[in-house]
Formats: sequence, C-alpha cells, structure tokens
Amino acid sequence: MAHAVTEQTFDAEVIKSDKAVIVDFWAEWCGPCRAVAPVLDKIAEERSDELIVVKVNIDEEPGLAQRYGVQSIPTMILFRNGEPAKATVGAQPKGALEKSLGLVEA
Repeated sequence: MAHAVTEQTFDAEVIKSDKAVIVDFWAEWCGPCRAVAPVLDKIAEERSDELIVVKVNIDEEPGLAQRYGVQSIPTMILFRNGEPAKATVGAQPKGALEKSLGLVEA
C-alpha cells in the first residue's frame, strides 16, 4: 500500500532508498489518480522485494511537483539509485503502466 511522502521525508524515503521507488504525483480531486491507485498498489504488492510506491499530493507538496516538472496528473516517476529513471502520465492498465516505467520488456 502506497503511503504519502512530503518535502521533509522525500529525500530519506525516495532519494536514499535501497529499492526502486515509484512516486505517484496525484491530487484528491483527480479522478484518473483515484483510478490508477489500485493498479499501483497491485504493482507494489507483486514487486515488494524490488520496489516501493509512495504518493505525493501536489496540492499539499507543490514544491516537489515543481522540482520534478509535473504538469499533469497522475504522473508516476520511477526512481532508481536516487535518480528519476522513467516517467509516465495518465491512468493506464497495469501492463501498460509496467511497460511505461520499464518494469517489463516492451
């Protein structure tokens, strides 16, 4: 299950993570964000040994959204070794999302 990160916890939980991290930039009012949340939870559950999923509410943490150039939501960014590796925008089915983030071969 994805949990929220803030400006204060982002570096510790994402940048310094031993695992890959999918950061879900979302907002409460965003329908597609709510639609993709269970898909991300499923990916996190199936890949718990290799990655974690965290959420950034762009209304509460606009600085993080700006820092990573988030212009549309939902935006999911995969971080590996503290660096953004892949990103995708929009609610997608699980298989498409995994391909977009480079978790499976295209």
